[in-house]
Amino acid sequence: MVAAAILPELATQVVIPVAAAVGIAFSVLQWVIVSKVRLSPERRGEGGAGKSGPSDYLIEEEEGLNDHSIVAKCAEIQNAISEGATSFLFTEYKYVGLFMSIFAVLIFLFLGSVEGFSTKSQPCHYSKDKTCKPALANAIFSTIAFVLGAVTSLVSGFLGMKIATYANARTTLEARKGVGKAFITAFRAGAVMGFLLAASGLLVLYIAINLFGIYYGDDWEGLFEAITGYGLGGSSMALFGRVGGGIYTKAADVGADLVGKVERNIPEDDPRNPAVIADNVGDNVGDIAGMGSDLFGSYAESSCAALVVASISSFGINHEFTPMVYPLLVSSVGIIACLITTLFATDFFEIKAVSEIEPALKKQLIISTAVMTVGIALVSWLGLPYTFTIFNFGAQKTVQSWQLFLCVAVGLWAGLIIGFVTEYYTSNAYSPVQDVADSCRTGAATNVIFGLALGYKSVIIPIFAIAFSIFLSFSLAAMYGVAVAALGMLSTIATGLAIDAYGPISDNAGGIAEMAGMSHRIRERTDALDAAGNTTAAIGKGFAIGSAALVSLALFGAFVSRAAISTVDVLTPKVFIGLIVGAMLPYWFSAMTMKSVGSAALKMVEEVRRQFNTIPGLMEGTTKPDYATCVKISTDASIKEMIPPGALVMLTPLIVGIFFGVETLSGVLAGALVSGVQIAISASNTGGAWDNAKKYIEAGASDHARTLGPKGSDPHKAAVIGDTIGDPLKDTSGPSLNILIKLMAVESLVFAPFFATHGGILFKLF
Repeated sequence: MVAAAILPELATQVVIPVAAAVGIAFSVLQWVIVSKVRLSPERRGEGGAGKSGPSDYLIEEEEGLNDHSIVAKCAEIQNAISEGATSFLFTEYKYVGLFMSIFAVLIFLFLGSVEGFSTKSQPCHYSKDKTCKPALANAIFSTIAFVLGAVTSLVSGFLGMKIATYANARTTLEARKGVGKAFITAFRAGAVMGFLLAASGLLVLYIAINLFGIYYGDDWEGLFEAITGYGLGGSSMALFGRVGGGIYTKAADVGADLVGKVERNIPEDDPRNPAVIADNVGDNVGDIAGMGSDLFGSYAESSCAALVVASISSFGINHEFTPMVYPLLVSSVGIIACLITTLFATDFFEIKAVSEIEPALKKQLIISTAVMTVGIALVSWLGLPYTFTIFNFGAQKTVQSWQLFLCVAVGLWAGLIIGFVTEYYTSNAYSPVQDVADSCRTGAATNVIFGLALGYKSVIIPIFAIAFSIFLSFSLAAMYGVAVAALGMLSTIATGLAIDAYGPISDNAGGIAEMAGMSHRIRERTDALDAAGNTTAAIGKGFAIGSAALVSLALFGAFVSRAAISTVDVLTPKVFIGLIVGAMLPYWFSAMTMKSVGSAALKMVEEVRRQFNTIPGLMEGTTKPDYATCVKISTDASIKEMIPPGALVMLTPLIVGIFFGVETLSGVLAGALVSGVQIAISASNTGGAWDNAKKYIEAGASDHARTLGPKGSDPHKAAVIGDTIGDPLKDTSGPSLNILIKLMAVESLVFAPFFATHGGILFKLF
């Protein structure tokens, strides 16, 4: 008899929702604290003096500026950004909602037709001696799970955008009192998104498992197969959010930079630039809403992959609830670990100087990883029996609890390594980016050459870290080990998202400071916040790509098992053609997204030039530009251009599975995973390096940087061109590629029963 877990089922049923509730309560608390920063001019003494009194928040460190007009101007700009972002997301969600409805119908029809829409029970796929619920039930519940995942993803992205636009002007106003106050405001706002998304994703998944369980009863194989629809829904929405938001933000950014900085020699976020509001809106819809949906999708998929494999292992066969939901227990402890970590940034230590910002953010990653390691050990000890078996391609592999702890821990620490390697290659505090900046002396061409070389080189260590994680976790616990390693990498998602969201909030704060006419000193503070956020955003992308590789492999393993493929032989023509086509797909996808940004940016550049040439007094600052037209150009272009890349990713598994069968599809998934990860890392890091090389020259913080500057010099113009090329790489194509490899894998897993039964039409004909 196998020993049971120490933690009883009742305790598990309490721990998971309580952890989720604590996460949601903590995010609400952070929002309340941020909301205490007033955005309406107050009379002196109103509300009383005190640490959080309004009078304290209106102390000006600047000379010759009226409090009331500055605060009112900041509020006005924030409202414009918030309205633009809300309007875009609602427009995007209309199209995405239509797609979601069509795809939900497809899931039902395809999965229902596996057994001819029969309502009779059938033999289980993995245990033929047992009976399971009909395929029609799987079709219905997979469809419901898909809709749940999609809605949770959309709501997560939308709420993240709302808190970001709520906090950006407040961060600007706090910068008047010092860099520490502004940092805490931006970080608390980021924490709202981080904890809200992590907790709501966990809670919805937990509720879905319990509600579906009422119907499925002892059929855990069917229950957790249906739950995979949750991951598909989350990633489908993330793809459109990332691609649409990425095209929006980069079209505006490229247009604003090329005409404003290079041609007109005016500062970034200058209110005279017509594209400046669209640029700030883009930060929120791309880097906040899109990124939130992306990481939610990764979390949902890694959880689903682990649950599917566990359901056909001893946990599922013996109906042991606590070990079965071990992935959810890991996520629950992750929320508590991140909560403790956040207090170090907001309450235990205070930032007093610009130089302390980036170390404070890096400490968040280190502390959360260290605390989480202890948490994983505790959960593994309490939540798992000492010995159990894990499904391994048709056989059951004996595993011990400490081995599963190692699997999760290796994923967690590999994520940290990837994060710090990414930081080394994208932060202007280190030689790689400084070398890229130095290459601007001889023009844009050498800057581009150095930047591309940096991106390619930055792939090496992350790939070794991912490879080691896969080897160790697979050796210890087969595909389940790989799935929980991915979950380990994402277990500190609340902290990762808080740091990631902090970047665009700080970027917007700087833009608002410039547009409101605040002093150069305030702008220097917001620039320092933004530069640190730029590096941490690159770290967040590194985490997302690393976890995507592990998630995709785990989903691939689950798909191969479900499709009853005994071995994937690359020397078989069916598999090999899939392999080379799959490896090509990330290039095709990148070409589509890059060209989309280019087309949209072209329209934006023409519009910005038109306004500068035809609106009298615009360059002199006596006339306001037409911001609304630029916002409309970005909105229309991104909605139109996001559909073809999205269709490519969503239709490929269906077309390959139906016409060429599961073996060719397995080749496509493997090829896309291998090439997609490389391109995603190099694209994100190249773009991040070019961006920070430009900021290095602009800041002029060292003797070397001052020899390259100031703004408007030839090396600076070369750096701006590099940054402009890098923008779609780091914010559109790169981050979207990790969704491509995850989404194709989870979609294949959801449709695996149909492909296994009816797929491969062409090979059956010939």
